[in-house]
Amino acid sequence: MLAMEATRRRAHSRLPQLLDEAARAFAQRGFAAASVRDIVGPIGMLPGSLYCHFETKEALLLAVYKEGVERMSAAVDAAVAPLASPWARLEAACVAHLRSLLDQTDYSQVVIRVRPSDAPAVEHELVALRDRYEARWSGLVAALPLERGVNRGDLRLFLMGALNWSQTWYRDGGASTPDRIARRFVSLMKASVADRTKEHA
Repeated sequence: MLAMEATRRRAHSRLPQLLDEAARAFAQRGFAAASVRDIVGPIGMLPGSLYCHFETKEALLLAVYKEGVERMSAAVDAAVAPLASPWARLEAACVAHLRSLLDQTDYSQVVIRVRPSDAPAVEHELVALRDRYEARWSGLVAALPLERGVNRGDLRLFLMGALNWSQTWYRDGGASTPDRIARRFVSLMKASVADRTKEHA
């Protein structure tokens, strides 16, 4: 009995390492190409040992994705909490999102790069996690003082697409920092909405 409990404790203590290695493998190789051996090898586990923690590789992906979403959500929530102005809150959220995205952490890369359809067995759960995060952005855009004719859904998709695409051209150490990029995007969006309002005045 004591031996079984000790084994259980050792297995639990390796869970953070397992999640980190899975995040690294999924971020670098994609879900389909990352093998169980790729994930467990660097921490000295046998492939079969994975199933002491997770029933399937898809279940492991779900845990990694959930951790990534929670980290990004916490960063955005902390950034907007002290602010009252809708535009200031949106800008702070964009800064927090880009900092999480462009620091190239494995967890954030999994959230951005792995499509729910890549893992059909857990696709519904992955979509639910993604939607929970994006609901924050729907609320932030809904609070903006915009004229009635502006499609807020399109505005949110436009902004999120621009933020997420920045990882393809961003270069660390360049003149454009994550903070500057985020603020520039919001400034451009705000100016565009202001111009549209003038046209309909």
